[in-house]
Amino acid sequence: MCNSKLMTSGIIAVLLATLSSCALPKQPLLTYLLEKRHRKAAPLETGVKYEVRKALATSVPFRPSEIKRYTFVFNEAKPPLMVASNLHRNSQMRVRTTAYTHNESDHLVYGVKNAIGTNLKFGKVRSAAADWSRFPVGTKFRIAGQPEVIYVVDDYGSALVGTGTIDLYKPSRSLMNNWGVRHVDIEVIEWGSYEKSMDLMRDRTKWKHVRAMMEGIEARLRTAGKQQEGGRSFTAAL
Repeated sequence: MCNSKLMTSGIIAVLLATLSSCALPKQPLLTYLLEKRHRKAAPLETGVKYEVRKALATSVPFRPSEIKRYTFVFNEAKPPLMVASNLHRNSQMRVRTTAYTHNESDHLVYGVKNAIGTNLKFGKVRSAAADWSRFPVGTKFRIAGQPEVIYVVDDYGSALVGTGTIDLYKPSRSLMNNWGVRHVDIEVIEWGSYEKSMDLMRDRTKWKHVRAMMEGIEARLRTAGKQQEGGRSFTAAL
């Protein structure tokens, strides 16, 4: 009986050694199986197209030509603020515009400085103020009929929050009064950054209009978060 058990153990040992040396000459079989069990799949690469085949039930005959194939491209999830900035779809729109100047009573404390700390501009590039939750800082646009002038949103004002109005900077009261209130067609050349807008306003939340703009951006973040869930796009192919 003992001899039979020894003989069986010996045969199993020989078989394991043979399999290890034949199938995996550089690694013992048991070690290989353990490592394979705990080995993690390689991470998906961004922008690469992968193919997935639909699994078949055990009762379904295996016919390779009839297996449905699907492809998908893995896209890395973007930061919510970036996604929120990309929610804009319209580059052309009609907006209400007003004008302001640096020596108005409500702007005297700031002088010729804008909300980002630089000088207000008036030339081929001109400053504009807006609700940053609608037109984030850095937004550039042209007004129809003024193709040579680029306006950039670098300022904001309490009266603009919650409206779609854009306030155009003028260097004098006469130019401000001459502009008055106008509804104009604009073309957005480049949308600004919600991230930069948030960074600039973070230390100014004692002001009600600043808090309102922050809340407006946060609302867009929630919308952006829903749109980027999963961070993947799938394209079906038969």
